[in-house]
Amino acid sequence: MRCPFCVHDDSQVKDSRPTEDNTAIRRRRQCAHCGARFTTFERVQLREVTVVKNDAGGGERRRQTFDRRKLEQSVSLACRKRNITQETIDQLVSGIQRQIETAGEAEVSSARIGELVMEGLRQIDSVAYIRFASVYRDFSEARDFEQFASSVRDVATD
Repeated sequence: MRCPFCVHDDSQVKDSRPTEDNTAIRRRRQCAHCGARFTTFERVQLREVTVVKNDAGGGERRRQTFDRRKLEQSVSLACRKRNITQETIDQLVSGIQRQIETAGEAEVSSARIGELVMEGLRQIDSVAYIRFASVYRDFSEARDFEQFASSVRDVATD
């Protein structure tokens, strides 16, 4: 494993253990060259999945390999400054990744991933849910927030 500090190709595993939700192996490593310590995570990847994105306006479709880190970043951004643990975010992202990989399809639309994230965030935190929806659904005015927030409030009171 390449050292993220000095980019040397040799590092040694000092400690290995499963994550709390047993979806990955956490490894503490030490670079043989500079001595820096860093952590890596090893996760099972069931299949290579391609994400299909529709470009705005042009009707063209872009394809790129599914990247768990991008999904984790967008969920983390929506959850920022909320009382949501990293473990909860990891569980949500792992669940979404599992759903995508076990669906049996080689391609998944970015819209489907967005809907899965919204379903998960809706059950975790209403503010994070609204934040994610504002980007995902491209809110352009305060009225968009008001309408969406009132629909969330209506669901919560049912």
